[in-house]
Amino acid sequence: MAVASSAPYQLYYWPFLPGRGEFVRLVLEQAGVPYDDVARRPKQDGGGPSAVLEQLRAPGPGLLPLAPPVLVHGELRLAQMPNICAYLGERHGLAPLEQPQRAQALQLQLTIADLVAEAHDTHHPVAKGDYYEDQKVEALRYARGFVDQRIGKFLRYFEAALQANGGEYLCGDSLSYVDLSMNQLLRGLEYAFARAFVSVSASCPGLVALRDRVDALPNIAAYRASERCLPFNEDGIFRHYPELDLDIC
Repeated sequence: MAVASSAPYQLYYWPFLPGRGEFVRLVLEQAGVPYDDVARRPKQDGGGPSAVLEQLRAPGPGLLPLAPPVLVHGELRLAQMPNICAYLGERHGLAPLEQPQRAQALQLQLTIADLVAEAHDTHHPVAKGDYYEDQKVEALRYARGFVDQRIGKFLRYFEAALQANGGEYLCGDSLSYVDLSMNQLLRGLEYAFARAFVSVSASCPGLVALRDRVDALPNIAAYRASERCLPFNEDGIFRHYPELDLDIC
């Protein structure tokens, strides 16, 4: 069955942290389209973490998702943050209009997702199901390598892509979901690794300027000022542990 354009969006993500769900929310917020952030409803209205868990086991619509975020739109169910952002961006004028730029935008988004995963692993390098406190020694070693070798490598790549595209947008000639995700990525890295971010951001002035332009977008600014927007915290992907907030060697 075709997806009806009037079907409401339902987003399923953990209600107590921004995480990967926040990248999806920024696209929805900038697009100015209504959506139901299901797990943030009161529990008596079908909200809470159980709503997410139920969606991961639900037989339909669409493919069974492995993990959140999950977007349900009519008879379509999508998982994977880059996939959802690309779908929404293409529907709401936040993606390049033609190939190959749409494929290039997705390439950049997948690379953003790679860095998000590496940032997460700084505090969970051994086992995702164990507490950070059970792997602190390994986390410090992982964070050392992440700060010294990975943040700069990724951000310099994105800076080069930005400049190759004219310096205003990462892909195409107008704002896209990739620019929104870069904003969230940079904010998360600055929160978790403030000392390293000061050093590496000096070599990426275009990305910093892009972050600031996205911050100033009326829809994004209004969302971030609202109670619906959760701050970064030590339950999410980007966590600030002072012992992992290292200077670049």
